[in-house]
Amino acid sequence: ITEAWMRLQDRPRLRASTSVRFVGEDAFARGARAVRALAQSGLYPTNCRLLDPAEAASAGASSEGDAAVLVLGFESADHGLDAWMARALELCRDGGGLVPLEPVRTRTDEGAAREGAAGAWRAAFLNAPYLRDVLVGLGMIVETFETAITWDRFDEFHRAVMAATHDAVKRICGGGSVACRFTHVYPDGPAPYYSVLAPGRRGGQIAQWAEIKAAASEILLRHGATITHHHAVGRDHRPWYDRERPDGFARALSAAKRELDPAGVLNPGVLVGP
Repeated sequence: ITEAWMRLQDRPRLRASTSVRFVGEDAFARGARAVRALAQSGLYPTNCRLLDPAEAASAGASSEGDAAVLVLGFESADHGLDAWMARALELCRDGGGLVPLEPVRTRTDEGAAREGAAGAWRAAFLNAPYLRDVLVGLGMIVETFETAITWDRFDEFHRAVMAATHDAVKRICGGGSVACRFTHVYPDGPAPYYSVLAPGRRGGQIAQWAEIKAAASEILLRHGATITHHHAVGRDHRPWYDRERPDGFARALSAAKRELDPAGVLNPGVLVGP
């Protein structure tokens, strides 16, 4: 890349942030339906991260083991956000969420997203890479995989992914935990992100990880989800990307690559063959 255009916007100075809890056996499913309503409402929240009970508990965003938590926030450089937040909370309440009793007001400081459940999750998110490195050093299997799927298929898909991944972790490692959160949401569907933590077998961790990765990737494709939303393809995902990607697209991409990268120096063999 030798030249690029950039779009600049004013830094937000107005913020409103809160969290909504969904409790009970179907907490995450009801939270997902509320998030769908938000994503299709035209409100465009800045932060709209749904954490399943396992993710919420491990991040310290909830003290209840059966509660899913929605971290919700709005930002603007131009206008107050009270009406946007109020309508978003109405949608969450309509979806069975437990919303704050007091109105959530617009603030001018950055602390709005650093308090309560939102702050707890933010701190856990920033610390996660350091914790991961420690756990891997102790021989644990730490895996994350993410995808995107349309709303109409999400419920069935999510149940299948959780069941298949739990089964794989139990079979390969003897047990472990699987958690999920939404990293991005769109009117068309969510981008769910799954985290796996399991005990490793000394000297066999890479083989265990590869087997869990393969089991998770198979279930993604079987249910019509994409092999990756934002982690990118890479060599780990290439076998499943080859099956997801239409042959015509591969030929078109190869032709463009031959024209723009005739020496084959840009990620050779990652998206298409050399």
